[in-house]
Amino acid sequence: MTTRPPKSDSLRLAFLLLRHLSHRIKQTAGDLQKAVASDGIERNIRTIQRNLEMLCEEGFAECDDTSKPYGYRLSRYAPELSNGKLSTQEALLLSLAENYLTNLLPANVTESLSTMFAAARCELNPTGDAEKARAWTKKVRVVSETQPLLPPKMSDEVFKNVTDALYNDYPLILDYYNAKQQQKTGQRVYPLGLAQQGPRLYLVCRFEGYDNERSIAVHRINRANVSKFPFTPPSDFDLKKYDDDGRFGFGEGERCSLTFNIKKSAGHYLQETPLSSDQTMTEHDDHYQVTATVIRSQQLTHWLDGFGELVWGREISEAVLSTYGETLLDDKHLPDDKGVSSNKSNLPRPQLK
Repeated sequence: MTTRPPKSDSLRLAFLLLRHLSHRIKQTAGDLQKAVASDGIERNIRTIQRNLEMLCEEGFAECDDTSKPYGYRLSRYAPELSNGKLSTQEALLLSLAENYLTNLLPANVTESLSTMFAAARCELNPTGDAEKARAWTKKVRVVSETQPLLPPKMSDEVFKNVTDALYNDYPLILDYYNAKQQQKTGQRVYPLGLAQQGPRLYLVCRFEGYDNERSIAVHRINRANVSKFPFTPPSDFDLKKYDDDGRFGFGEGERCSLTFNIKKSAGHYLQETPLSSDQTMTEHDDHYQVTATVIRSQQLTHWLDGFGELVWGREISEAVLSTYGETLLDDKHLPDDKGVSSNKSNLPRPQLK
């Protein structure tokens, strides 16, 4: 029985084929078979042809089948990196992107970049010359400010469908459960953004018939079906503004004036990393009195509570108008999903294209 080569060898073969393909000169499968053999990869002609067909299907290469033997060259639309000739700096950038950005890329984009990621790994392989760049990947790391948690289990199919819908502005039909473990089925939503908070991913969306946003934990989605009727995203939504308004910290976008006292041993770092641009710190013998304009949220409350007796004398201003022109909602109006309240609106739903 024939044993198939390991996946790493297949990726290396695809990378080497890209390296030898040219934008200008057409080469046959036989030409490329000899070229990769000189690199130490010996494969039969059918294996070479199958890999070339795969590269054509993925858009990296083009095939001229007007006469035999067929001629292959790099696609005219292929990005410069896809020719396989990665510099050490490009390989380092791709390696870090693969480690830290994979969950923020659409699944189809990640798949299309798999050859480039493989090329980067090949460039940084232990037997290569890029020793300094290879070592750099072990010298940098994104670390957590809180107790590290393992990422929740997430369905690959759900992730693929969610990112596909978000990428193409397609509605989604979701079955999911919320933070209260309540099951929701057949919910039609309009995806607007994706955010990573610690080990968790949140889908920001508008539910059909509502004019505000909620964020749903992607790992709580049991089923996500993509509707192939594109919609026009609402012009008044901005993911950065959504984040700045404290929506991922269980806030309602309400700005308030916060004043508190904090022991010097615990609060000195606020001089280096202030709570806001208008923060003031008045120094006393053993503590600081801090005043800052912040977003009122549960996250803020948990942060202050975490200091225990090191923080005292909290004062928060009365509710003021939020950046959305709404006052703070009381508990009975809070949503059952992470985000803003789910009051019905008479405004039209996002317009379909």
